[in-house]
Amino acid sequence: MEKHRRHYFKFLDLSKRLIATMVMNLIIPAVQIYGGIVSGSMALISDALHNLSDFTSVLISYSALRIGRREPTLRHTFGFKRMEVFAAVFNVAVLFGAGLFITIEGWHRLQNPRPIQGNLVILIASIAFLGNMLSTLMLRPEAHDNLNIRSAFLHMLTDTITSLGVAVLGIIWIFKPWYWLDPVVSWVIVILILYSGWDILKDAFGILMNATPLGIDLHAIQKEMEAVPGVEKIHHLHVWNIATEGVALIAHVVVEDQLLSKVDDIAAKIRHELLCRFSIDHPVLQFEATSCPATGILSCPVNVAHAGPEEGE
Repeated sequence: MEKHRRHYFKFLDLSKRLIATMVMNLIIPAVQIYGGIVSGSMALISDALHNLSDFTSVLISYSALRIGRREPTLRHTFGFKRMEVFAAVFNVAVLFGAGLFITIEGWHRLQNPRPIQGNLVILIASIAFLGNMLSTLMLRPEAHDNLNIRSAFLHMLTDTITSLGVAVLGIIWIFKPWYWLDPVVSWVIVILILYSGWDILKDAFGILMNATPLGIDLHAIQKEMEAVPGVEKIHHLHVWNIATEGVALIAHVVVEDQLLSKVDDIAAKIRHELLCRFSIDHPVLQFEATSCPATGILSCPVNVAHAGPEEGE
């Protein structure tokens, strides 16, 4: 009960932070677009579009967070947590789309440089920098454990850096008419967009493909499980992320033919080791008294007869 209560208040706190971030990322781009048009800075407009994509990003992250809290159903037995993974992928797609637009527009500006009001650029970019920094700090506590929130956090972190860069650009334009820097900085923003999005895309692809989570060594898990008294052999071992949080495992556990109550004791010990050593919180164990002849860690020949009860979480 206390655990659910802590999760609920944690959810409420994160929801408030996401809403505050959304509001700031709706106001800041509006100010930046106006300032970019008046000052003539493509870099400022590019940063505004990046911020506007962050509004969409955080909106999607918030929606996915709400949907992900729904209870499992008979059709969706693992619940809806993977909505956060799809949200992260969509966020990256939005970023890449914004990056393509900025690249094309930057090329046109490089061919035809325009005078830019450095003072106005400094003012608007500084306001954006402060707003983005505040949003980044609000999302940082959850960014390590939640891929969905991490995608929104990286959006905000990238915007903070680019807003600072645009402010520095405005200072340069006060003293030097190097207006060709405007599209060049815009392309630097695009590089940051691609860099921040690529890691998220790889992580999301791994989760959707049920890949073994980073840092998980299947052979180490097999060795640890086979060290439990009563376990003869482990095979058909698979580990994957259910969503951005939670690690699942399925394994066939070969034991001596025995009473079900004794198997339950072995299962409890295995689950304890998996949780404490590898943070695996959703193990599904199938016990059997017949071992697979000369099989590897991943599979067992389909023609081998299995015996014994199936033990699940």
